Amino acid sequence: MSELKFDLDNAKKIAQAYSVSTGIYCSVLDGDANYLHCACKNQFCCFISNKHNHKICQSSHKYGCYQAERFGGRYIFFCPLGLVHWISPVTVEGVTCGSLLAGPVLMVQPEEFLFDDYFQKYQYSADEINKLENYLKTLPIISPERVSALSELLFITAQSISDKQHYELLQQYEKNDQQSEISEYIHYIKSLENYNDKLTYPIEKEKELIQLITNGDKAGSQTLLNEILGAIFFTSGGSLEKIKARILELTVVLSRAALEGGADSELIFGLNYKYIDEINRQTSVDDLSQTLSKIMVRFTDCVFNLKQVKHVDIIQKAINYINKNYMKKIALEDVAEHVFLSPSYFSKIFNEELSSNFSKYLNKVRIEQAKRLLLSSSASLIEISNLVGFDDQSYFSKVFKKLTGVTPGKYREARGKER
Repeated sequence: MSELKFDLDNAKKIAQAYSVSTGIYCSVLDGDANYLHCACKNQFCCFISNKHNHKICQSSHKYGCYQAERFGGRYIFFCPLGLVHWISPVTVEGVTCGSLLAGPVLMVQPEEFLFDDYFQKYQYSADEINKLENYLKTLPIISPERVSALSELLFITAQSISDKQHYELLQQYEKNDQQSEISEYIHYIKSLENYNDKLTYPIEKEKELIQLITNGDKAGSQTLLNEILGAIFFTSGGSLEKIKARILELTVVLSRAALEGGADSELIFGLNYKYIDEINRQTSVDDLSQTLSKIMVRFTDCVFNLKQVKHVDIIQKAINYINKNYMKKIALEDVAEHVFLSPSYFSKIFNEELSSNFSKYLNKVRIEQAKRLLLSSSASLIEISNLVGFDDQSYFSKVFKKLTGVTPGKYREARGKER
């Protein structure tokens, strides 16, 4: 668990006030997306979290927090089951050390077959599915406009949580500890016989550091980073500009290590721009050292598999778009544009996540809607075909029979609805 750098009691009061005033659950998370406080955790989320040992929910929340950092401090996202949350990071002196999480809510009534895909994937029993469906009915359904407004309110709320004095004391302690480790390594270098002839940049240590960051090992990375800094300081002749140049190079190395470890590329590139500017503004060796340590910790925190969670968010948005527009002439390119991906990449992850290509999935949605209309209306087959997005009735009938085993007319007739 990340070391807490804000006033937790104050954060709990603020989260509780948000929950009471809005009617939406609000939780306090630490920097690793662990729950520190939950105003009233609902049964649905408790059930899912316990079944998956908290990992799916934690990864989803951490991904949401990272996205909030990228998008101005607030982010609305879908969890793996399509429930809506919004999150805002709690930052102290520019460092994200926790977050406020609100939700879950529903913005639309969930489609049954979407949950069926998830339940089959994770082998839920009939009893478990029944419990979840009952729990789902207790969640509030609110409009997208209200979700957006509540997200803005959470962002404003998160800004009020900060314990600057505590952070500054902790920062000074960390700085002293780092200076001590660097000094010890420089002393070690000087103790070596003929050290001036032997001393070069420790490229092997850099390679080892990359491996530690790739593995997400913060403690090991910090120790090794201090040794590398000691070597940089010793060989730079005290020149701040030389030290700064090497630290800029090392920042690029750290970012590449994070990417190799599975961190989100857009997030890392965004952080790179921010940190390069921050390094250039430093005016002392001590501040440079601490800045690089902060960068290393941040990059190491980014190293965990975000891909599955990221794809869930994208796929859920795509599914919602299909459900709202299946009756229109929509193509894969339209949905890809809606989720801000190239058609080829969207097609790839769509196939991976749903084990179905886009055309087959769209036809499945359309046929499900057609089945409902066949049983609940007296519309003709050609009318139903048009209502669910097919231009050609014969093609509609062909697809319907392929997916259900019978023609549309036989399906209606078997249930006593033949006109």
